[in-house]
Amino acid sequence: MDTKVKASVLVCCVVLVLSCAAYAQSPNPYKGDWVADVADEVLPSVVNISSMKTVVVRQSPLFSDPLFREFFGGGIPRERVQRALGSGVIVSKDGYIVTNNHVVGGADKVEVRLSDERVFPAQIIGTDPKSDVAIIKIQEQGLPAITIGDSSALRIGSFVLAVGNPFGLEQTVTIGIISALGRSGLGITDYENFIQTDAAINPGNSGGALVNMKGELIGINTAILSRTGGSVGIGFAIPINLVMSIKKSIDVYG
Repeated sequence: MDTKVKASVLVCCVVLVLSCAAYAQSPNPYKGDWVADVADEVLPSVVNISSMKTVVVRQSPLFSDPLFREFFGGGIPRERVQRALGSGVIVSKDGYIVTNNHVVGGADKVEVRLSDERVFPAQIIGTDPKSDVAIIKIQEQGLPAITIGDSSALRIGSFVLAVGNPFGLEQTVTIGIISALGRSGLGITDYENFIQTDAAINPGNSGGALVNMKGELIGINTAILSRTGGSVGIGFAIPINLVMSIKKSIDVYG
């Protein structure tokens, strides 16, 4: 065999061996149970949140007429209890949890159910309606805090997992990719810089985790774009860098 040909074959063999080695060491969502391993790592950090608040029911001006009230009995309730279900993510071992403002904002009572079925009352530490971020806390130590990622390093096309409690179905995991970055002008919040994903997000996922394939939290799932109310593959998450910045401000200023 010609010397040049031998050299070329040798180079090709070396490249092939190195490529195979790199492939074997690199994360691959279609290789074995690697996605399941990531899910196992992050599921304990995602919680179910239920909140209750009393809201005033507006009544017709006709009820100010004594004759009208007398005729209809006057027993019309002026208040009702509004309940909401959502998700949250444990970000510190001493009980701090991030979620959405629209899940807990204005609530009179908030409860957190952990992945091990323990239930704790939660205190609302602070909220930021303009970004739809809220911080709550439970009185417990040694909790499974999630690893915080860097949302400034995200790439379109990267695989992600969405973890939460859609329709109250606890500990649900869906997979997709990052479809777009920096989405704004949607009219969802005052300040918008969303991660867009096609991982299935439904009502109840709000406040849950969007994680990369290292098991790092990169976003808080917040909203979907849908004509039906269910997932059509267009979901939005608040970048975790923004979330943690807001948490820091809430920790300092309340």
